[in-house]
Amino acid sequence: MDTLDADTEALLALLLPGGPAAPRRALLDRHGGPAAVRALPRARWREAGLEGHQIRALEGGATALDADLLARCRAWLRVPGHHLVGWHDPDYPPLLRRAGAPPLALFVDGDPARLWHPGVAVVGSRGPTAGGRDNARDFALALARAGFAVTSGLAAGIDRAAHEAALEAGGLTVAVLGTGPDVPYPQGHAGLMARIAAAGAVVSEHPPGTGARREHFPSRNRILAGLALGTLVVEAATRSGALITARLAAEAGREVFAVPGSIHNPMARGCHRLLRDGAALVESADEVIEALGAWAGALRGELRRRLAAEPAGAGAGAGAGAGADAADPAAAAGKAAVPGPAPDGPDHHRLWSALGHDPTTMDQLVERTGLTTAALSPILLAMELQGRVSVEHGRWCRRSSASFLSDAPAGASQGT
Repeated sequence: MDTLDADTEALLALLLPGGPAAPRRALLDRHGGPAAVRALPRARWREAGLEGHQIRALEGGATALDADLLARCRAWLRVPGHHLVGWHDPDYPPLLRRAGAPPLALFVDGDPARLWHPGVAVVGSRGPTAGGRDNARDFALALARAGFAVTSGLAAGIDRAAHEAALEAGGLTVAVLGTGPDVPYPQGHAGLMARIAAAGAVVSEHPPGTGARREHFPSRNRILAGLALGTLVVEAATRSGALITARLAAEAGREVFAVPGSIHNPMARGCHRLLRDGAALVESADEVIEALGAWAGALRGELRRRLAAEPAGAGAGAGAGAGADAADPAAAAGKAAVPGPAPDGPDHHRLWSALGHDPTTMDQLVERTGLTTAALSPILLAMELQGRVSVEHGRWCRRSSASFLSDAPAGASQGT
């Protein structure tokens, strides 16, 4: 049996049976890695809430898993540039980690470090108007040239226009699939998918060989929203996947932008609905760039702290060996991103005092602090990345184990 390393084999045994992911994430948090989880006695798995079929997979390996599926995963992962990034992995995207229902692992074709790059999800109709397609291209071109990754779902219409524009600009683009990482959907996008993998990354939570299934696309949208700092909806009907992505982005505490359109255009009605619900109306990419600049700076600072903490020459998990521009999530975005907010500034203190252990809305934080949403958003992101604040359904609260770094006595550890 031609197996992979112990951690990857154990991660596949954890991942492939499916079922509730939260107990498996908790085990990885507690024990540090898949091989360590697999070495636990059966009673510990039961105590953690694993289901019977998940336990049998951990115990039996290949005999308890679909042999063909396991063989496909092993073969795919042996190809250079293919990675499986688990919840335990330092390369797991930090923004996705803090979104709703994060996946246990991601199959990545490309460099996983690129998933740290500050990005904007550009989404919309599969059958846009000519004007909508032009808008998607113009926004994506400008965002890519400003150094932001353009993230989308590889679908026809707005998605394709956004991916192609980012590639045309020589920028970074990420495709999030509702199929396996080797299955383009639609099939006519196989060439585009290969170009994205070469210049950016193709991401899926589904194992190789997984075909298109209706139920996979709404769940795909949570990853699309979770990877990005903000979601831009260019054109969308009132019932569309783009609106699902926008809702999930808002619930994760991310910015949502919508491009207005003609009242006579049915593809503009979804955008108008978002605007009525509080999305930011944007007419140019500059407005998106300005709104997300400080967020990008906070994400850049977090990765630089992580890289500085690694031993000299150490790799960054599955993304080791990436070039400097790929490893630094804002090496290019520095042109557009302002520096991250100072971690001990007065606005931080004001916000920390306004946060409690009960979930608090953005409107309440604005009222309590006297700061604007634009000022609060990057500070909240920085606190989330530091593990001091959690967010769920657009409400923030202190994590029970967190203490504000400036509250500690001089010389005390600031870790959490």
